[in-house]
Amino acid sequence: MLELIESHASFGGTQRIYKHASKAIGLPMRFSVFMPKEGSQKKVPALFYLAGLTCTEETFPIKAGAQRFAAQHGIALISPDTSPRGAGVPGETDAWDFGVGAGFYVDATREPWSKHYRMYSYVRDELRETALNELPIDGARLGIFGHSMGGHGALMLALRNPDIYRSVSAFAPIAAPMRCPWGEKAFSGYLGADREAWKQYDASELVGKAARKFAQGILVDQGLADQFLAEQLNPDLFEAACKAAGQPLTLRRHEGYDHGYFFISTFIEDHLAHHAKVLIG
Repeated sequence: MLELIESHASFGGTQRIYKHASKAIGLPMRFSVFMPKEGSQKKVPALFYLAGLTCTEETFPIKAGAQRFAAQHGIALISPDTSPRGAGVPGETDAWDFGVGAGFYVDATREPWSKHYRMYSYVRDELRETALNELPIDGARLGIFGHSMGGHGALMLALRNPDIYRSVSAFAPIAAPMRCPWGEKAFSGYLGADREAWKQYDASELVGKAARKFAQGILVDQGLADQFLAEQLNPDLFEAACKAAGQPLTLRRHEGYDHGYFFISTFIEDHLAHHAKVLIG
């Protein structure tokens, strides 16, 4: 059962925040929904947006400016929180890049994280099923996108589940998390030392093993003034992996743009159009 926390009129539709008891996480979880006006009359396509480190379910709807373009296309936007809250794991708030606000969209297998830090199952299964059961969402027309840690999550979830997500894009994703400090810290903490187990969550490893190609392409935007580009993001590695796998990719590099939401809001219209082309035609 969904508990409505907030509701605001927005571009002819509504921007809402919901809370529910999550079985996958074992704790209450929140997510935001922009529902276009068409949702009052019929089921609509939906995009799941995964936010980055330190963010919440509110970050994307407040900062990205996506509602205007979602309303034009008649697409719903769904954005979950970035981790469990209140799990009580010792040390979960000690670092900004691990623990609270930094779930990395994996199912943790290492104690004590494995009980609650199950963001992969939450996003792929429970959040999606909740949206389909409780909201006017067309389950045959779903896409996924995200930013930074969430860009990693979007690429990874789409490549592992092309039967669920028909379209995918990312802003400045952590594109090869096994080969950067953020990913190594998260994966070793949540999954343990076995690097083979990490590969199931690394987009650059997964693209060559995907069950099918995204024939209409993957869109990735990357700012060249991004302070995390050199050490953490590795778009070149993902680009090379896509080329080797024959996966169409549009990787756009933008002079002067950094890692934040001014960058995202500049190019959000293009991402909505990319997804609409696939989900609506």
